[in-house]
Amino acid sequence: MSFDKVAIIGLGLLGGSIGLAVQEYLPQVQVTGFDADPKVRSRAAERKLAQTIAASAEEAVADADLVIFCVPVGAMADAAREIAAALKPGALVSDVGSSKQTVTRDLSAALPGAQVIPAHPVAGTEHSGPDAGFATLFQQRWCIVTPPADADPQLVTALCDFWQALGAKVEVMEAEHHDHVLAVTSHIPHLIAYTIVGTASDLEQVKRSEVMKYSAGGFRDFTRIAASDPTMWRDVFLGNRDAVMEMLDLFLTDLAHMREAIRAGDGETLFDLFTRTRAIRRGIIEMGQDDARPDFGRSDH
Repeated sequence: MSFDKVAIIGLGLLGGSIGLAVQEYLPQVQVTGFDADPKVRSRAAERKLAQTIAASAEEAVADADLVIFCVPVGAMADAAREIAAALKPGALVSDVGSSKQTVTRDLSAALPGAQVIPAHPVAGTEHSGPDAGFATLFQQRWCIVTPPADADPQLVTALCDFWQALGAKVEVMEAEHHDHVLAVTSHIPHLIAYTIVGTASDLEQVKRSEVMKYSAGGFRDFTRIAASDPTMWRDVFLGNRDAVMEMLDLFLTDLAHMREAIRAGDGETLFDLFTRTRAIRRGIIEMGQDDARPDFGRSDH
């Protein structure tokens, strides 16, 4: 490995999982962690999310070869400025954020002259905080690395190798393309989930207790997504605003088309769409990105 010491800023689900995964799969690498919340730092020390839990961000990054920001994208710039003076010359700075253009801009502006190569491990759960992390989170999940045009190829390779060592499958792409892809595959689905769960809770003729009691699989799956960290997702939508708006316009056009098909009793249009979407589902299963067992293999039904 090209990195002897890794510093993690932010010890929630992703930061904690990275810390545990490094200790599990790269035991020769020293890992230091920091979180702005003293309670999180205390719990992170109890769970041994890193070998050392630093008292400050500056202390955490001292002598680090790789610094990974695991904070909401809206807090990235402030977190980067906090460690600017302590950053080791030549250290690589990365992150785990779900929108890449704004992160690239913010980290580069806050750390002029630093080597910045953003990344996005497409892995997670609806849980957050220092108790949510686990070492195998990244196994067989994609990590998208989005190097700027002037990035050092050796550092790009080193970062890809790092994520592969934690069990991830790595893809390299431009930040703009990443943001469009994730707007479709992650951001819009989350927006729909937050909205439909909010709509259900607002219905006057349906008691909230009934919504929870009679939740069928579809609504229950929406609630799982809608339970995701609100601060993170607020920042994702604002940080990836252009791509989200573009994809949201397309979705609303398709939704209006389906609304008219239902109004007109056009079963053929509905059947054709549902047939095409089943093929997408089969493709996801064939690529190993989900489970074909009933109820997605869950045991809580």
